[in-house]
Amino acid sequence: MAVKTSGDALIAPQRVTPGDPRILWRCYSYLRPYWLFAGTALLALMLINIINLLAPQFIRVSIDQGIGSNDPAVLASAVLSLLGLTLVKGVLTFVQGRFSETAGQNVAYDLRSQIQRKLTELSFSFHNRSEAGELLSRAIQDVERIRMITGRATIRMINSLVMLIATAAILVWMNPHLALFAVAAMPVLAWRALHFGRRARPLSLAIQRQLAVLTTRLEQNLRGARVVKAFAQEQAEIARFEQENERWFAVSVQNVRLAATNVPLMHLIANLASVLILWYGGLLVARRQLTIGELVAFTTYLAQLLQPIRVLGQTVPLLAMGAAAGERIFEILDAAPDVCDAPDAVPMPPTKGHVRFDHVSFSYGSRPILKDICLEALPGQVIALLGPTGSGKSTIISLIPRFYDPTAGRILIDGQDIRRFTLNSLRSQIGIVLQETTLFAATIRENIAFGSPAASEEQIIEAAKAAQAHDFIIQMPHGYETKVGERGVTLSGGQKQRLAIARALLTDPRILILDDATSSVDTSTEHLIQKALHRLMIGRTTFVIAHRLSTLLRADQILVLDNCTIVARGTHETLLKTSRLYADIYRRQFAPMDVAHAVQH
Repeated sequence: MAVKTSGDALIAPQRVTPGDPRILWRCYSYLRPYWLFAGTALLALMLINIINLLAPQFIRVSIDQGIGSNDPAVLASAVLSLLGLTLVKGVLTFVQGRFSETAGQNVAYDLRSQIQRKLTELSFSFHNRSEAGELLSRAIQDVERIRMITGRATIRMINSLVMLIATAAILVWMNPHLALFAVAAMPVLAWRALHFGRRARPLSLAIQRQLAVLTTRLEQNLRGARVVKAFAQEQAEIARFEQENERWFAVSVQNVRLAATNVPLMHLIANLASVLILWYGGLLVARRQLTIGELVAFTTYLAQLLQPIRVLGQTVPLLAMGAAAGERIFEILDAAPDVCDAPDAVPMPPTKGHVRFDHVSFSYGSRPILKDICLEALPGQVIALLGPTGSGKSTIISLIPRFYDPTAGRILIDGQDIRRFTLNSLRSQIGIVLQETTLFAATIRENIAFGSPAASEEQIIEAAKAAQAHDFIIQMPHGYETKVGERGVTLSGGQKQRLAIARALLTDPRILILDDATSSVDTSTEHLIQKALHRLMIGRTTFVIAHRLSTLLRADQILVLDNCTIVARGTHETLLKTSRLYADIYRRQFAPMDVAHAVQH
């Protein structure tokens, strides 16, 4: 296999719509950087064709002039020539297979890389409405189908068409009357191949879509295995999977039934032509109007004529599957991110952390989430967000790093609209620690250094110590080299949250976004997390969704949200006197904490 070249040089072809025949052409455009491999494979096939076209003539000479004329020299010469052609054909077949597969594998590599890059670049809104299993199906199974058509399938199809035309021409040259029987079957066979292709394409698309549903169902079961077992839903999930599996089976059976009808029918038509040629050719030999060698050569050519037709019958459904796969892949590659860098975006200079919302509104579709939000956070201040579920707290903290863009108004940092800056430079100065911590199936060291891959060993350990994580890390079997398992399943909730705090500390952000919920951990772990969070917030502008009394008491400003807008703002003491909603939330959620706080102090 050849060394992989960069896919960045690929030209982005014109966007096409589902069902457009240009989808296949767009798939083939990915072969452009690898034209040398594809061209070499095609050249090898053309040379193989020439050998295949010459071989029957050597057979004719060996029979008529060697055996028929009892001339051993001619027979030996013809046999040696056939042996030499066979050896050359073997070498060319190896070259063709290797180079065509190399081209197809490189196309698959580029497509998977582009899909991964695109999925990484697409906004949160795209992932909110997409299913992981569906995307996995497109990135793996659909790309594999594109690999097939850009590799051997298309080259075999081109080869078959060339062989079909050349063989038909030789048959006509050898004996026009016999050739009529062969040529007459070709339009019928071509019609069957096209008919099959038209019916196979929608079935192939349905199979791929249902396979994506199966992948999604399996991925969700694997990810939620603990929940499934906790609620004793194993049999229910098995039944759901079997239901989707039966739907995939039903569509697949339709496709198999179509192929099972079409392929034998094409063979029947081709074999009827062979029988007629053998019958009529035998009569011509008996009348001495045709030699036995010519009849054998003619039937050999006929077999070569039928082979391309069979190959076309096999590759047409592959093309249909490839076109269906192309539709699904290009839906991803053509998706435009809702949030992206402006054409004139510049890197964000080191920020002081002055954040201002200027009449910001946000809607998700037609549903309003935020209405006319105005707020200001000075450098180093702590802004606590409080309100009932669905009031817009999470949306506010998602707008600051531009996970979404406001539908009205603007957000400024140090007096500059954040849309003026590149996304990477903006987000690199914002640290995020949320209640649901995401860790990767890697080592603890790699997870802490995820946002700062160039961090030194000392910096990683210092961040872990500051996050109250160092002690439990060194007690693990391999310390910082311990694998945490997929989604951090080998760690407790408190341990995962402290690793997330260490990760944020290592990036040293000037703006910090927190969800300080610690309801899922014990008292001692909660104390460690709160100590780490307090250390993290020092000297940084912090937006925090408040779940604890200590957060409210520490906040420079508390924003109370309800019905998509800010209904009250101020300090804890002020809001207790001026905001009925805040007082109600405080009595329900925080008053017991206040008593405990007084007892402790």
